Amino acid sequence: MAELAMAELTVERTYGEALWQAARETGKEELILEEGMGVLDILKKEPDLQSFINYPGLSAIEKKGVLKNIFEGRICTELLNFLYILVDKRRTVNYEGIIKAYRHLVEKEDGKVYGVVYSVEELSDERLAQIEEKTSDLLRTGVRLTNKIDPRLIAGVKVLVEGKIIDISYKKKFEDMASSLKKH
Repeated sequence: MAELAMAELTVERTYGEALWQAARETGKEELILEEGMGVLDILKKEPDLQSFINYPGLSAIEKKGVLKNIFEGRICTELLNFLYILVDKRRTVNYEGIIKAYRHLVEKEDGKVYGVVYSVEELSDERLAQIEEKTSDLLRTGVRLTNKIDPRLIAGVKVLVEGKIIDISYKKKFEDMASSLKKH
């Protein structure tokens, strides 16, 4: 099972890097990132579309026709052609991971790292920016965070950036108190 997950990561990294290099050649790194994330949002909001393009029983021609009808003129030609390649290679199921790998490369090029801030409820843009700023100061590098909900935290936040965890949640504080009490 671990081998399968590792193979998926390799596929996602390989395709993400190929997209990044193509974007660099055309000078459209930010545009493709923005549009690629937009396509990802659409796929998440429209599970039927995602199931359609991932369904192995349909021909590549049918899938490309639908993608063309939906996205032609709405996203750049380079990204649409990349989607066609994913259809041809039967890699549409890896799209989310590929876009995340691509985003990582773009942000790394910009001198930024990215991570996730977990919270009990969605953070405001202002609060997210504050946490990004404090995390950037702490790690001495530019940090971009996405917010994910984790109701198990009780309150506070937990930040995960490039394998580093900054846990300032109440759940962690309670666990630390319980551990301290057990020692006495």
